[in-house]
Amino acid sequence: MTRIALGTWQEAIRFGCRVGVMDALSTQLAAALPREHGTVLMGSGDFHHVSWPLIERQRRRLDGKPFRIVVFDNHPDNMRFPFGVHCGSWVRRVALMPEVTHVHVVGITSADIGAASCWENYLAPLRRGKLTYWSVGVDTRWAQWAGVARGFRSFEHVDAMIDAFDGMLRGQPETTYLSIDKDAFSTDVVRTNWDQGRLLEAHVDRVIDSLGGQIVASDITGEVSSYVYRSRWKRWLSAADGQDIAVSAGDLAQWQAQQHALNARLVARISAVSG
Repeated sequence: MTRIALGTWQEAIRFGCRVGVMDALSTQLAAALPREHGTVLMGSGDFHHVSWPLIERQRRRLDGKPFRIVVFDNHPDNMRFPFGVHCGSWVRRVALMPEVTHVHVVGITSADIGAASCWENYLAPLRRGKLTYWSVGVDTRWAQWAGVARGFRSFEHVDAMIDAFDGMLRGQPETTYLSIDKDAFSTDVVRTNWDQGRLLEAHVDRVIDSLGGQIVASDITGEVSSYVYRSRWKRWLSAADGQDIAVSAGDLAQWQAQQHALNARLVARISAVSG
């Protein structure tokens, strides 16, 4: 495993940052990453927006060839953020790439896509047919009157959602970038600092297997931690978004061990189907 030391970037990048700051990190990543590498482990879900430069890197490597993006997440990550880019808004950025045929965000149970928060979602990628939310147990009827229903696949049960998504993948093989935020998993599988979804490991394994021979790059995020921002502004934003960092030392050690074991299994499975 190759570890790239980016600790000095933590406070500047974590949760959110200006686009110029992300551009500077992207430049450093481009120089530090080996030409060929496996799944990138990015740490806390607070860093999910780092998927953006990683996907941009793959876009350049594919040299104009189309590809899709599959994201497992309990949240849409397509929310309005006027201060730059953050872990909840990066999907809009990658959906804008002309080579990206579609972004599928799978496993959403968050009220972020409910009627009360509809105004917070960027509607353009949903309206243009570049983005689909695959959700469970969320009332998304507002999408009809907003004219974005084509971007919503809503289900009552997680098994039904995975059956439908897996069927779509098998019928439409395509070069794919895979991004996994572990907050999409049930708390029976792993614990994170964010509200979590209902996916079981078998659900994600099934999708990874269906993507055999199609995954060109991947990343995993969603580690649990007790990090406290130095910035008062970021402390306020993360608390307002419902992040829970009140974790006892005993729970933290146990949950991180679960995380590491799950990471190893996911990386091995992705590597097996990518080879």
